[in-house]
Amino acid sequence: MAEEQASLAIDGKNLDYPILHGSVGPSVVDIRKLYGKTGSFTYDPGFTSTASCESQITYIDGDKGILLHRGYPIDQLAEQSSFMEVAYLLLYGELPDRATLDNFSYTITRHTMLHEQLAQFYRGFRRDAHPMAIMCGVVGALSAFYHDSTDITDPKQRMIASHRLIAKMPTIAAMAYKYSVGQPFIYPQNDLSYTGNFLRMTFGVPAEPYEINPVIERAMRRIFILHADHEQNASTSTVRLAGSSGANPFACIAAGIACLWGPAHGGANEAALNMLREIGRPERIPEFIARAKDKDDPFRLMGFGHRVYKNYDPRAKVMQQTAEEVLKELGISDPVLDTARELEQIALNDEYFIEKKLYPNVDFYSGVILSAIGFPTSMFTALFALARTVGWVAQWNEMISDPAQKIGRPRQLYTGPTQRDYVPVDKR
Repeated sequence: MAEEQASLAIDGKNLDYPILHGSVGPSVVDIRKLYGKTGSFTYDPGFTSTASCESQITYIDGDKGILLHRGYPIDQLAEQSSFMEVAYLLLYGELPDRATLDNFSYTITRHTMLHEQLAQFYRGFRRDAHPMAIMCGVVGALSAFYHDSTDITDPKQRMIASHRLIAKMPTIAAMAYKYSVGQPFIYPQNDLSYTGNFLRMTFGVPAEPYEINPVIERAMRRIFILHADHEQNASTSTVRLAGSSGANPFACIAAGIACLWGPAHGGANEAALNMLREIGRPERIPEFIARAKDKDDPFRLMGFGHRVYKNYDPRAKVMQQTAEEVLKELGISDPVLDTARELEQIALNDEYFIEKKLYPNVDFYSGVILSAIGFPTSMFTALFALARTVGWVAQWNEMISDPAQKIGRPRQLYTGPTQRDYVPVDKR
């Protein structure tokens, strides 16, 4: 059977390029030889129509509201799986059996401690430093402490680095929080779950035992799973681009954290919570709905719509249920949640939002949950980075293992001056 081709005509030349098909999702036109044959590039700001890599990890169908990790629906994983199972799945491609899962969990928990000198590194930051600033610095500094896992040509070293990053990120994030509030650091306790250990390191104090609330632990597990990976988003693409140069894994993940820090990416849940607080109570929703529809008003409804999803974000449904469970468990009657519920129902039935396909996304409820648990808004993006680390290292490993991968080198459409001669300063 002949290979499918896409035809392109440039300067009177008709050229054919192969069409490649994935296991599911849109086909792609392989234009790798376009410049060599034509001297032309494609123009795609934001790479919204460009497949930068081949991947087997995560699949999104934004029109249908589908998110799959290695083929498994995100809602099934969030409800039934543990975070360690999802981490193993993303890294290795299959769900582990009991013995394999126990061994993997044991391996991760044996890497949760940070080098003691890193405690001094924290004290170099101001107390009011943003947790993401600390996360960027500390993660990047890990390469100065773990020289035995920076050789990216060695599969064993790559996997050790991956395990270390997944294991140490909760400790790094918890220490960032503790440092901001002036409390002593809490060492990991390896008989706890991944999320339970993080909660204890964050909210426990040495003077008294910390009791883990199973409802809160389940909520954090879901949040971590829902944020574990999301295909080729900005921060994941940043990790891949940094890794394509041969940079060590700790530097690559630090680059991903820096990208995630941007308010258009990782800060959306904080923005959504601030919006709900600004609205204040359900009676004021019509006023803000009207403002959102007004093209001349800069106000925008945060937590609605998504760059990829043009349907209901499958993660948002899990977050909605989790918000109800957490607030009920904690006995919180939060007008913010009442406002969120009412706003969601109004938006889902409003022709303006239906036409523009502005459905609630994962950020709409996650900020409410994290705030109820006790996290300050400055920690929201740090928690996102913690959870996304497993996706980043899975994507990084896949990229390094791909023989077709080359150093990233996007091209440009140059619109500046053409060549001109230098004029000495006294003659200008």
